[in-house]
Amino acid sequence: MSLRPALSAAAGAALLLLAAPAVTAHADPSESVTVDPVGRIAADGTVTLSGTYRCVGSTGPVFVSSAVGQSSDGARHGIGGTRAVCDGAAHSWQNTGKATPDDLEPGTAHVEVTLMELRPAGGLPLPRFHAVQKQDVTLTRP
Repeated sequence: MSLRPALSAAAGAALLLLAAPAVTAHADPSESVTVDPVGRIAADGTVTLSGTYRCVGSTGPVFVSSAVGQSSDGARHGIGGTRAVCDGAAHSWQNTGKATPDDLEPGTAHVEVTLMELRPAGGLPLPRFHAVQKQDVTLTRP
């Protein structure tokens, strides 16, 4: 009986364990992301969200991504992505995306904003989360 399959599985598991710290949330108190309490929703379903972010120490591209939802089942719609600059200074972000007109409406919505880096690791970009913010906002017509 060959040990090759078992060794291959063990090596794969070890690689996954080594990569695990790269995909967990980073807890540097100097890094943050916020979302403004009011967003805009146009009649055609176009949503605009905004806020601020601060991050340091990136080696790969960093993005501010956002998602919004109003349904009780937790479904969310991705609302764009903005390239971030991780220089330790506070910056503004604004994302715009379009849901179908019946998916979202003016009123309370739950937003999740993520400040995420695609950090190179062994030739593959792995996500590194610098900061995450979840909160309710009010969507209004422009």
